[in-house]
Amino acid sequence: MPLHIVKLCVGADSIEDLAQWQKGRLAAQKAAKVATPRIFHTTYMKPKRESEVLDGGSLYWVIKGIIQVRQRITGFGDGQKEDGTPACLIYLDRQLVPVRPVPRRAFQGWRYLEAADAPADLGKGETGGLTDMPPALRKELASLGLL
Repeated sequence: MPLHIVKLCVGADSIEDLAQWQKGRLAAQKAAKVATPRIFHTTYMKPKRESEVLDGGSLYWVIKGIIQVRQRITGFGDGQKEDGTPACLIYLDRQLVPVRPVPRRAFQGWRYLEAADAPADLGKGETGGLTDMPPALRKELASLGLL
């Protein structure tokens, strides 16, 4: 059973904001002629349970206090923060998969998320129109506990 990671998505107001930011980051890598442009998240700590996470785990993004979307984790690498401090790169699949919104309190860093506790994907036909809603409405309904 895979092990997941949950992380705050600071600065994004919606899934669409996260998607735009990631597209911009890929475009910047292509413009800089990076050999293999990749989506990644930089963090200080490398997971000690790396093999469990790489066995099908995803990064679940908390946007505005609600777990809203996930991305499959494809690998880990060594990198640096902007100040030169060593860091871990969490490589992510490009596909953003909306999940059933679940409130989550703020925390620092990242946390493991057991597969049994992970929110279900919002697949086609079973969303009840959630993925078609405007981001602001989806956020408001989730904050009221109606999703």
